[in-house]
Amino acid sequence: MEGDVSSGFGDRHKNVDGGKVLQSFQKSFVNVQDILDQNRLLINEINQNHESNQPHNLSRNVGLIKELNNNIRRVASLYGDVSHSFARSVGGSSEGESSGALGMANQKRLRS
Repeated sequence: MEGDVSSGFGDRHKNVDGGKVLQSFQKSFVNVQDILDQNRLLINEINQNHESNQPHNLSRNVGLIKELNNNIRRVASLYGDVSHSFARSVGGSSEGESSGALGMANQKRLRS
């Protein structure tokens, strides 16, 4: 069962398409890496503006920090989606089949 993400998880998981799951994970991780690269640039600019102590640069940091926070939310959301997809791929196709640790992984935490 080479190429099947579910090998070793039992007979009920034989229908999982490992290639599609892997492609989905890879796409999500590429998106996350792009956002993290952008965050690195934002943090560098924020630090330079802070060190300059110029009012214009300091006020610009407000917008940059908001953008950084939004990017962090996007990364958290992407990781949540990956986690949910992984739990579904190994936990069965229906919600009723999920139980225990996998069932808990399917639940997304809500934050204010």
